[in-house]
Amino acid sequence: MSADGVSDEEFDRLMARCGPFEPRPLLAVAVSGGADSMALALLAHAWARARRGRILALTVDHALRPESRAEARAVARWMKRRGIAHRTLRWDGAKPATGLQAAAREARYRLLGAACRVAGALHLLLAHTRDDQAETVLLRLAAGSGPHGLAAMPAVREHADYRALRPLLGVPRARLRATLAARGQAWIEDPSNRDERFARIRVRRALADAATGRAAALAAAAAELGRFRAERERLIAGALARAVRLFPEGYARLDPAALAEASADVGWRALGAVLATVGGLAHVPRGDSVRRLHADLCAGALGGGRTLGRCRVMPAGAGCLILRESRGLPSARPSAGATAAVHWDGRFAVGIPARRERLELGPLGAAGWAELAGLRPELREVALPYAARLALPAFRDAHGVVAVPALAYRRGVGPKKTPFSAFDPLRPLAPALFAARDLA
Repeated sequence: MSADGVSDEEFDRLMARCGPFEPRPLLAVAVSGGADSMALALLAHAWARARRGRILALTVDHALRPESRAEARAVARWMKRRGIAHRTLRWDGAKPATGLQAAAREARYRLLGAACRVAGALHLLLAHTRDDQAETVLLRLAAGSGPHGLAAMPAVREHADYRALRPLLGVPRARLRATLAARGQAWIEDPSNRDERFARIRVRRALADAATGRAAALAAAAAELGRFRAERERLIAGALARAVRLFPEGYARLDPAALAEASADVGWRALGAVLATVGGLAHVPRGDSVRRLHADLCAGALGGGRTLGRCRVMPAGAGCLILRESRGLPSARPSAGATAAVHWDGRFAVGIPARRERLELGPLGAAGWAELAGLRPELREVALPYAARLALPAFRDAHGVVAVPALAYRRGVGPKKTPFSAFDPLRPLAPALFAARDLA
């Protein structure tokens, strides 16, 4: 039996579950040229036009195959014929020899996020389907994920620059091909979707060979686990609010007694969130290590301190401090004359001083702090732990420290002329809660 396509009326209902939306919405849509994303682009275009809005189709050319440039051009032609604005985003530079799919995914979302920011698009639509959800569940099950990971992909995910929306998460892939067939629209078949060197493709083949309904059952299980995860994340956010104080200089003060009031499962996840935020990590450290540290903190057995997840955990009165380790801090040389802020160490957004020559951006360190304290003795009175000072971003030239934005210092000028600095970690302390919604 052939599948029915997705009607505009059905898509209206799916989008309503991902709202709210502003009047005359602008939607960015990730369009690879494959059947799923092409169908999403056509459906989203009709949805936006009905609301006097518009969409912007974004195609990422990963430059991994000789055909990719021509495929991106084909998508651009299709979008133009439909009256849809389009941009191609190219992943330039060297590609890793291992972990290529993960690196490509990271580059893809970085490029898409930047394009949303430039265009002013508050929503990025992604064409993940019920089949993709089922594949994700099986992959994470094979990797040993717990209930949080097995919740798989959320329908809505808040990011700093946009909301990632997956309105088709409850729709089978076959129905999207039927949607395109009904509208006379071609699509691109990516040969990598048949390459069984990739784990996802092997899982996809296994699901296709399995009994009918297996993908639907797995997606339903993910939805149920998503509701569990959303409730658990509410408890974690509550524990963080009671036990943690985060400072703009990039460190945290933790009250172990308040943390111990939560269940052990909630408490160690809250602790992991603090470590990831202060350490500038995208993901929390390994669960077993965080569990052991959590148990010792709650038992008052921290001793002289620990290191975990690029952080130092140090006793401080009745509580403890969590600070970025001094080792492993990066150094870089932003382009001379650059005006955009740079993101440093996964923790700080830093403005670049207006200089003709290139400056080095790196940690302040002990020598840099000694230099500053000699020039500005009043900085010794700043209520900031010594270890936190050493891990602050600082600009240097051949003569020494030029600027430390977090301390409002710039050589030879007053505080009002120092470049800005903001603690902007890769992983917020309490991200937007997991959105678990039945989209079928």
